[in-house]
Amino acid sequence: MKFMSEKLTWKNLFFIGSMLFGLFFGAGNLIFPVFLGQQAGRNVFYAIIGLLITGVGLPLLGVASMGMTGSNSVFDLAGKVNRPYAYIFTVLLYLTMGPFFAIPRLATISFQLGIAPFIAKPQQKLILLLFSAIFFGVTFLLSRKPSQLMNYVGKWLTPIFLVLLGILVVTAFIKPMGTLNLPAHNQYAQAPVLTGFTEGYNTMDALASLAFGVVVIDTIKSLGVSHPGQIAKDTIKSGLISVILMGIIYTFLALIGTMSVNKFPLAANGGITLAQVFNYYFGSFGSLLLALIAIIACLKTSIGLTSAFGETAKEMFPKFNYQVILIFAGTLSFLVANIGLTKLINYSTPVLMFLYPLAMVLIIIAVLTPILVESKWIFEMTTLFTLIPALFAGLDALPKGVKTSGFIQEILLWNSHLPLSQLSLGWVLPAIVGLVIGWIVSKTVKVR
Repeated sequence: MKFMSEKLTWKNLFFIGSMLFGLFFGAGNLIFPVFLGQQAGRNVFYAIIGLLITGVGLPLLGVASMGMTGSNSVFDLAGKVNRPYAYIFTVLLYLTMGPFFAIPRLATISFQLGIAPFIAKPQQKLILLLFSAIFFGVTFLLSRKPSQLMNYVGKWLTPIFLVLLGILVVTAFIKPMGTLNLPAHNQYAQAPVLTGFTEGYNTMDALASLAFGVVVIDTIKSLGVSHPGQIAKDTIKSGLISVILMGIIYTFLALIGTMSVNKFPLAANGGITLAQVFNYYFGSFGSLLLALIAIIACLKTSIGLTSAFGETAKEMFPKFNYQVILIFAGTLSFLVANIGLTKLINYSTPVLMFLYPLAMVLIIIAVLTPILVESKWIFEMTTLFTLIPALFAGLDALPKGVKTSGFIQEILLWNSHLPLSQLSLGWVLPAIVGLVIGWIVSKTVKVR
């Protein structure tokens, strides 16, 4: 009989942390630090501080929240509010982070960055069809056994990704494109820390941390750890390894973005700048290198999201077969990526903006559990007070054509009066009020 250890070695923790980093770090995470660096200029280090607080700190809290509450999944964690809420929240989260939005986008982004530059425009639709079929086929094959994700992602794809990206990072610092002493632009000139903070918040990696929590926990269990306390510790340790890697890469990419302004004008997004930088250093080979990096980055995240979707759906609806769930997710993602279902994707963004405050509340209460003591009153009241500003945030993210109705405009006017609403943080004060009320009630009535 194989000996099952009750405590992971640092080697295994590193591979799990590497896996989690790989799941987090998609093409978007590659692009936006570069854009931040371009905009921040000489204030880049202040902007990086803000970025690390939310872009790295929030995902760590998300992973930690699963461990600290002993939750096995998002469904388990959301169930601390109540069971009907857990079903609604979890289904919305995984459909939008899965086949209705995030997973199809991973195929199209990797295609646009990695394949489209080599293909004539008239042929791109057909090539996208073939590329996405291969992309989701590989995703399905590598998602079938969640316990093997540490090997596929942590031991192979992530190291390959880091080596390829490391070629650019080392080259850029050996042969810098110029100084960091450049003018800051837009909000980075007046409030670089706060602007970097907002950029990190807008990455939505806190949502991803909840989605990937189930993958980390299942991997730890597959290595023989069964005690809840040890699972919690190992979850937090692997999360810490992951976010340290993220922080280092974010910093390097932001500095490269700043230096690039010495050679290139400000771009509309970080993808353009990244392509220019690769071409500057490596010529035509740079396009191939960027293609490999983008495809691997997106594939890693696609595997993680698909596996998490399957694991959670299996937990919520035990009658469904895991492999069938994966086929459903892959097929739907393939259709969204190719048919274009633009309206579906446009309406997924408001759902994400609605879910984000609710997810943040779950994470914060979970992390505060050792101080507050777990109580349904706290979870319920804080969530209840967050629902309205979360709904406002979702309505504010609707397509412009939909927001023209007088009713929605009136609601958005109310939203503008909430403190911090201009930073997409209008939910913070109501959530604090709900938290305080929930804590007081939990101390004065029978424990629930």
